[in-house]
Amino acid sequence: MATLQAHNLILSSTTAAPPKQHGWRFKASLHNRSLDAQKLKNMLSMQEFRIRELSSNIIINKPRTISADTEVDMLVVYKLYAIAEAAGDRAEMHKIIGEQRNNWNTLLLNSINSINLIASIMAGLSTITMGDQSPHFLAFKLSSALLFTAATSMMLIVNKIQPSQLAEEQRNATRLFKQLERSIHTSLDQLKSSTFTPTELDVEEAMEKVLALDKAYPLPLLPGMLEKFPKNIEPTVWWPKIQTRRRSSSAQDGIMWNKEFEEKMRGLLKVLKEKDEEQYVWHGNLFVKINKCLAISGPLLAGIGAVGAGLIGTPALGQWPVLVGVMGGVLATIINTMEHGFQIGMLIEMFRNCAGFYRKLEEEIIEFNSEESCQEDMELFELKMALQLGRRVSELKGFVSYASPLANGAEFQGFAGKLF
Repeated sequence: MATLQAHNLILSSTTAAPPKQHGWRFKASLHNRSLDAQKLKNMLSMQEFRIRELSSNIIINKPRTISADTEVDMLVVYKLYAIAEAAGDRAEMHKIIGEQRNNWNTLLLNSINSINLIASIMAGLSTITMGDQSPHFLAFKLSSALLFTAATSMMLIVNKIQPSQLAEEQRNATRLFKQLERSIHTSLDQLKSSTFTPTELDVEEAMEKVLALDKAYPLPLLPGMLEKFPKNIEPTVWWPKIQTRRRSSSAQDGIMWNKEFEEKMRGLLKVLKEKDEEQYVWHGNLFVKINKCLAISGPLLAGIGAVGAGLIGTPALGQWPVLVGVMGGVLATIINTMEHGFQIGMLIEMFRNCAGFYRKLEEEIIEFNSEESCQEDMELFELKMALQLGRRVSELKGFVSYASPLANGAEFQGFAGKLF
């Protein structure tokens, strides 16, 4: 825009016809104006160039200063920044939806409990009215039956979607997408020291991680929602099945694992499989069965309460319909509070994710074992593994005795991980 204004200024100054009087003065003035306009044009062009260069650096959040001996494809860098931005946006979306679904759980829990209790009170009040023909009796009876029916329908829907479990899914997705965003930025920060040269393989790997997270933690409720009552709990898998680990330059020496490190990793792998992952899968299956029983019995009791409220006033049944209505509503409230107040669905999702966390550690050990690793790589990998397990590096030596095929990981005192 500034360049265009300067250009228009030059045209207007050159096309204007000077008056006939004092021609030499006007010619000198025109010459001076042309020089001033040319200087202005050059200044504005330089300023515009600087603004464009600055804006391009701001867009990619990185300067274009790269060492001369390293050739970096800037398009690949742009793609990685785009993926990091998408991961950050996904994290924000999951955070917002997680808060919304957590509010669903609280709101629906309180609403259903209130409806059940009010329906039970109305069923009890219907017995103190002045006979079957009283308008108060009919009003209490119908209102109680309708409220019980509404509570039954709402409980069926809520037990199907499990809002507390949905909220836990979004919380985990938020954390993992933020972790992915940070890892991409950490890799790109190494461009300054020329220790990282991004390639299309890095872009493909980052894309696969985003798609794996989308599959493990879907955003849409219907369709695409994860099964809430599976027959068998499986650990959550939020990483690509095929990962490509970058070998460091020092790994080209061909130094393989030493014996001590290999025994530590084999023993750790056995304990992770036989104890840590297994315990969370077992607890997950147990709580799925408990949640299924609660999800069935809650609406069933509310439905029985609705039937009892509808039969109030039947002479052949006496006071039994009132008792069934009141007790059905009270028990349905207790069951609903146990299921959603204690957030059984959230516990199931937590067990699935903890099992997935240890499954991921197992795959990292197996993948690391399949590569040529130098001493520096082994020390760094051992440190990362100890941090993820919540242990000291020296404590990993305790797993050496379980490296033998005859050793049983179930005999290990405690569990490999101390964080979960």
